[in-house]
Amino acid sequence: MGDAVELEAGGRTVRLSSPDKVFFPERGFTKLDLARYYQAVGPGILRALRDRPTTLERYPDGVNGEHFFQKRAPKNMPDWIPTAHITFPSGRSADEMCPTEEAAVLWAAQFGTLTFHPWPVRRADVDRPDELRLDLDPQPGTDYDDAVRAAHELRAVLEEFGGLKGWPKTSGGRGLHVFVPIEPRWTFTQVRRAAIAVGRELERRMPEQVTIKWWKEERGERIFVDYNQTARDRTIASAYSVRPRPHAPVSAPLRWDEVGVAHPRDFDLGTMPARFAELGDVHADMDDHRFSLEALLELARKDEHDHGLGDLPYPPEYPKMPGEPKRVQPSRARKQPPTAP
Repeated sequence: MGDAVELEAGGRTVRLSSPDKVFFPERGFTKLDLARYYQAVGPGILRALRDRPTTLERYPDGVNGEHFFQKRAPKNMPDWIPTAHITFPSGRSADEMCPTEEAAVLWAAQFGTLTFHPWPVRRADVDRPDELRLDLDPQPGTDYDDAVRAAHELRAVLEEFGGLKGWPKTSGGRGLHVFVPIEPRWTFTQVRRAAIAVGRELERRMPEQVTIKWWKEERGERIFVDYNQTARDRTIASAYSVRPRPHAPVSAPLRWDEVGVAHPRDFDLGTMPARFAELGDVHADMDDHRFSLEALLELARKDEHDHGLGDLPYPPEYPKMPGEPKRVQPSRARKQPPTAP
């Protein structure tokens, strides 16, 4: 596997063992290639992770090996990497790593971390998100181009309701993510409510192309606005994260004028460093903005009052939430016998 090497980042030295271990056989990318990639995009991925509780998606033997999600900070983590104490929907809690230096990303790469999954909160206040994250997820029969069309209409919805501005990125697969920096004033439940309002408005405007239906049997060949990605403990891969697919794609931040021009296949572990060297982090100004959710929450109130549109189902592992409808897929609900009076 070759002798260990040492990499520099922000004045710290990180030791990388087995640098020649192949992590992506299809492309020949090694563990050292992965670490050097994160070194090359260091300012960008640190901007996406800084002070955020972060789950590590680890592939110690490469993309074809066993993998796991590490939520709790490892016992061998250096003391210069801080943590935040977070609580899961189950009521259990953990201390998660919160990168504050580029070297923390290299340290995680040493242990086979391909993808970083940051919470939408900062360690100063882990109960109030500072990002509204919107996930446009292509369903069978749809593709990235369909997500692009939905993203452009989503941009218009955000502008109309509160003058919000979103920063788009590829998911690293077929989908698109749009992140909106918000004031950390609202709870996870309220931010999720705002995401539902966005999804419903987008569905009204593009009923044949977009859905917010939670049950797969109801979605059809449409783009699903995955509102539950805003629920507590649900995370989205960070910008610049490498995704665990054979060709080593990355989640690429985009300018709006690139949405529909660039394609996810354009961005991978081999190509992103050159783009970053030329353009820098095209989302570098995200943290200069903070928007209000008041207009979206008012839209949610009108949806409920005028149209009877209340809450939507949570993921199956969540405890039953106040106001949540029955968590049973429609086809099964139809088969259940009526309750005796």
